[in-house]
Amino acid sequence: MNVSKEYSTEIGGKKITAQFTDLAEQANGSVILTSENTVVMATAVIGKDDGRNPGWFNLTVEYLEKFYATGKILGSRFQRREGRPTDEAVLSGRVIDRTLRPLFDHRIKNPVQVVVTVIAVGDADPGILGVNAASLAVATSDIPWNGPVGACRVATKKGEDMAPQVDLYIRETDDLDNGEYGMELTVCGRQNTINMIEAMTHESSEEELGSALELALENITKLEEWQKDIVKDIGKEKLVFEFPETPQTLVDFYVKHGKDQLWNGLTKGIPKAELYSLAHEFFAKVQEGFTEETDENTLIHKMYRDYYHHQEDDLIHKLGLEENKRADGREMNQVRSLLAQAGGISPVLHGSGIFYRGETHVLSVLTLAGPDESKIEDGMEVQTKRRFMHHYNFPAYSAGETGRFGGMNRREIGHGALVEKALTPVIPSATEFPYTIRVVSESTASNGSTSQASICAATVALMDGGVPITKPVAGIAMGLLQDTNDPNNYKIMTDIQGPEDHHGDMDFKVAGTKDGVTAIQLDIKVDGVSIAALKDGLADAKTARLHILDSITKEISEPRKDISTSAPKILVHKIDPDQIGMVIGKGGDTIKGIQESTGAELNIEEDGTVYFIGTGDSADKALAAVQSMTKEWAIGEQAKGTVEKILDGVGAIVKISEWKTGMVHISEIANFRVEKVEDFLKEGMEIPVTVISIDKMKGRMGLSIKTDNPTLFKKPE
Repeated sequence: MNVSKEYSTEIGGKKITAQFTDLAEQANGSVILTSENTVVMATAVIGKDDGRNPGWFNLTVEYLEKFYATGKILGSRFQRREGRPTDEAVLSGRVIDRTLRPLFDHRIKNPVQVVVTVIAVGDADPGILGVNAASLAVATSDIPWNGPVGACRVATKKGEDMAPQVDLYIRETDDLDNGEYGMELTVCGRQNTINMIEAMTHESSEEELGSALELALENITKLEEWQKDIVKDIGKEKLVFEFPETPQTLVDFYVKHGKDQLWNGLTKGIPKAELYSLAHEFFAKVQEGFTEETDENTLIHKMYRDYYHHQEDDLIHKLGLEENKRADGREMNQVRSLLAQAGGISPVLHGSGIFYRGETHVLSVLTLAGPDESKIEDGMEVQTKRRFMHHYNFPAYSAGETGRFGGMNRREIGHGALVEKALTPVIPSATEFPYTIRVVSESTASNGSTSQASICAATVALMDGGVPITKPVAGIAMGLLQDTNDPNNYKIMTDIQGPEDHHGDMDFKVAGTKDGVTAIQLDIKVDGVSIAALKDGLADAKTARLHILDSITKEISEPRKDISTSAPKILVHKIDPDQIGMVIGKGGDTIKGIQESTGAELNIEEDGTVYFIGTGDSADKALAAVQSMTKEWAIGEQAKGTVEKILDGVGAIVKISEWKTGMVHISEIANFRVEKVEDFLKEGMEIPVTVISIDKMKGRMGLSIKTDNPTLFKKPE
């Protein structure tokens, strides 16, 4: 490998090195980024033509995890190679995509592909390095792009100075889930603005988040300037694309057949379906009006959809910025009508919640199971068990469309993960609530931010199912209309819906409790958003969040006291780790016997924690059996026993529980001399006994009848 150029900088006290080599010389741009023994390679390629363009800007971003990066042979025993991307890889790829996409000229129809390959995993997070590497690969290539961007992570650690610290090296693992970190934000930006945020926090305040964003921007600026210096030194001359002017014929046709209808539709706040119908009516008129095969008509057929949507975009901005009006007639800070419903679907379900916000409707369903049903994550970076899961589905019918079913797409994985982040800070610990918890949110009708509606519906489902969450959580999507000529002239919109989501400049999702924020996700369509605008968005989001929480708590104010009768009952009991073998028995016979006789399932951890999972009273029966088996008897303790065996001239074996026997020596039968055991004890006879000695080494126990029952037997005449 020929290392032609090498550049370094330092962020958070750690060195980052960019190497530009001929390793991927066929790509339009490539770089190898290294820090703390983590190595990622990013490549950027643009297609030679637009012959197969799908009708929009065709950007694909791939984040490739390689098992060799860990120095291990991972995968199943039968497939020792990488398979489908893990959720972690999908989410990392989405972060890169969401950061890069707004900075391309979307009139380019040639396909662009950015690939980030993780070559080695050291102490630095390859996801954060991947964003910076992707930025460098595109910025130094000949692909037109309005970068570079910088990416860093900001966090606070509980129990330490709460001032946020910049860090490229924290991984989103159990430390964050369990609350070791107060907040964790991945932030990307350029030119003193922010263009992507992905965050999870343990009820951080809006003020704390504002400070964290300011710190992030300082370090982003440093990374951006470093990349600009590299581009000046080795950057390629950018390709030039010529974009045809919109034919005047199309402009005139729109003015005659589409402009007034669209304006009236937007100003009257008609429903989403009717607004879409206006667009399809215009499209149909274009297809009918330009059937003759001419060069101009061919160009019109390529452009009319984009042109109409650009006009819609301009009108929405004009209404908002100049007239303070929204597409559906609401005030800028007004939340749509709300509805929350807890349960009432079927007793089979362990818990359910329905949440409406305007035309956005979501059904969330809770399922509870034992600890062994937790999700095992065994990827390149993350090896852990996850006991709380949230999954999100977006079927085509929820948008009034048809589509294929089966499998998961990146959007569904991303939205599911966002809801999971928002709820994780309020999920009870395994000690308090030893269940595996899965919530599935089904988008049933969509008109703006089903992910945030899923947070609300999932909160209702958790409380309906009796999961003792610490506080309810609600989410809201905030929008932005920004003047292209004056970024300081902007309007924040609360609870964005269809057209505002599609044509607005920001989708700022903020979730939290009444006391603080738990998750943030920011996507934008402009080059960047100022921290001032984001702070305004956080403030309005808090007001909206409290309003939504009030609606939720009016339906269900706190988790139900008991879980559903259809959910498994889980009991927890701790035994001495030395007793695990006894409970399991030879070849597992003992534990199998308990499970078969009681109908419960038993799970034993290495520390001696035993989980009893069952329905009805099966878990109670299994617990009683193990408690009896592992009971630590104490000297002086009394019990009722049954004589199992007579030992001539010695004494008797007495069973004091299903799992424990002891011996009553002949001298302990009565307070007088006993010549023959059989004169006083018979097999099957019930007698009161007292523990008088314990030999733990040999597992023996001495019992006495006379100690506490000296007159039970009378001396023969």
